Amino acid sequence: MTTYVLATNHVDTSAALCDYLLSRLDDGDGVHAVNSLPGGDDTSGEDARDGEDALNVVASRLGGFADVETHQFVRGNDPATDVLDYADDIDADELVMGIRKRNPTAKVVFGSTAQKILLNSNRPMAVVPLERVE
Repeated sequence: MTTYVLATNHVDTSAALCDYLLSRLDDGDGVHAVNSLPGGDDTSGEDARDGEDALNVVASRLGGFADVETHQFVRGNDPATDVLDYADDIDADELVMGIRKRNPTAKVVFGSTAQKILLNSNRPMAVVPLERVE
């Protein structure tokens, strides 16, 4: 049995992560989809609905193939902290997240959630490209 943590913030991200993970799932595997929002004035009702929609995609796409749990955190943490803490709490076997192609200037700027997760976890990870690279 493998326990996966999927970090998602958008329905398109969820769809890409599900497409990747679907062929890897075995009976008894668990999928925990996580969406993290800062809360307070930094989170609108639309942000919360978008996060819930992203989680619902995972539940509907993978629910017939694995045990799926969804979690939307609104605790004032940055998303990387919420994902890493949750993965530690459930002792996840693997993290699955998406990345976007970034321009050279953006590569210099530290702060991407995926980058923080990559640099701060010792867990195996799958990084799914969210845009097709030509």
